[in-house]
Amino acid sequence: MSTTTARILSRWTLWTGAALALAACADKPPTPDWKVNAHGSVQRASDAYLSGKSRVADQEWRTARSEVSRTGSVEQLALVELNRCAAQVASAQLQECSAFESLRADASVAEQAYADYLAGRPLAAAQIALLPEAQRKAASDVGAIKAIADPLSQLVAAGAALKAGRATPETLVTATETASAQGWSHALLGWLSLRAERARALGDVDLATALQRRMALIESQGQPAAASANGARADEKSEKASVRRP
Repeated sequence: MSTTTARILSRWTLWTGAALALAACADKPPTPDWKVNAHGSVQRASDAYLSGKSRVADQEWRTARSEVSRTGSVEQLALVELNRCAAQVASAQLQECSAFESLRADASVAEQAYADYLAGRPLAAAQIALLPEAQRKAASDVGAIKAIADPLSQLVAAGAALKAGRATPETLVTATETASAQGWSHALLGWLSLRAERARALGDVDLATALQRRMALIESQGQPAAASANGARADEKSEKASVRRP
């Protein structure tokens, strides 16, 4: 076989394979747009919440709810609220996930088990088996949290351990480092605040002060205190001047 013939056959094989792939795609029904839109909004909402962009997060959660409401499925809405609850837990927020609880009756058994896990409630072995794979080992072994590769899953596991009263000092450090590495400022503030509170309770003033400095850096967005004050005064003068102008 000549080199030219081999090239022609090779190209024909590629074209045929591509054509078959396109045909296969054509036979597969497209994903409903509500599902694509809701999934995207949940991802953006979670990231915005963890990053401290509350207005963006609120808007994306509203969009996700609106999209799933098109299906008339309460179970789909429960899934959205469960994701929202997971983002809160990942940020060391200890409030109850009341929005999901109001939908619990229509949620699947697996979703109910996950909600109980996020709330820090004791789980039976059968419930642990229903958890997302990344959470199963961590549900019974707090030491397994550090080995979770996905950052959000790791923070969720740390938050669940915190709510269950199983979190160790190492758990808090791991969660802090993960939130910091991802630039998730809201989540990081939650874990830093918790660690600072515990450090003060233990009389570790140096650690509490160091953690407080990190929190101040996040809250100031890295701007020097003097510059922030000068900027605030300049803004105030500008606002007063604008009032005097027609």
